[in-house]
Amino acid sequence: MNQIIQKENIENLIYEVRGKQVMLDSDLARLYNIMTGNLNKAVKRNIERFPEDFMFQLTKEEYDTLIFQTGISKGRGGNRKPPYVFTEQGVSMLASVLRTDIAAKVSVNIMRAFVTMKKYISTSLLEQKYINNLVLKDNKRIDLIEETLSSFKEKNNHIFFEGQIYDAHSLLIDIFKRSKNEIIIIDNYIDKYILDILSKTKKKIILITNKYNNEDYNKYKSQYKNVKMIINNKFHDRFIIIDRKTLYHCGASFKDLGNKCFAITKLEDNEYLNKFLKNINIK
Repeated sequence: MNQIIQKENIENLIYEVRGKQVMLDSDLARLYNIMTGNLNKAVKRNIERFPEDFMFQLTKEEYDTLIFQTGISKGRGGNRKPPYVFTEQGVSMLASVLRTDIAAKVSVNIMRAFVTMKKYISTSLLEQKYINNLVLKDNKRIDLIEETLSSFKEKNNHIFFEGQIYDAHSLLIDIFKRSKNEIIIIDNYIDKYILDILSKTKKKIILITNKYNNEDYNKYKSQYKNVKMIINNKFHDRFIIIDRKTLYHCGASFKDLGNKCFAITKLEDNEYLNKFLKNINIK
């Protein structure tokens, strides 16, 4: 070989095996312009200079993996035994064993190629670490956002204990505020308390109750036009329907919220909602 291969080409001949950067004996032999067999014979004559961290033989699995990843050839017939590989220290020692001018010159370029590869790997690791840190930070931000959003999500079940009058009333008002058009209230006890709340909304109100003679309702109706009462004795429990899309069950009459332990539950099954609307039979 009259022309020394440039280091940027040598870098393509450096592989990573067992966590180490190595070169194949056949590639080194080609660079040194000698037969691979002669290179390995020189090594065996000086085997004490080549401990395992300088040189080792690939296993069949390692060689097959290297061939698959790089596309290097197995040689004639494809039956070549797994080759020996040399680390940076092994290549340096190899130059001293061969003792040829071309080996000395090529070894300089090989050493430079190893240094370049180390810098490249180091830079790649730093870049990967930076990317990993960004991903980790982004994941933490996403988790935080999800937790924050979850805190704003409506809970389906609310239990109030005796004395939690304000909290119960506050939730009731929040449920009413979710309405865009219409609020349907099913309660056999419609009194001034619930009417006071409804007077502050401009939404259409439908009251389902089993008692028609209601003094508070009559007074309310004389002033406010957003309410309609329907007499229906099919219901025992209390319910709220928002915009005919969302159904809530209330374990206590609205006039008694917070006086005793009770629950307000959002019923997710639309089948229940459809049955309610059918039983109410309103247009």
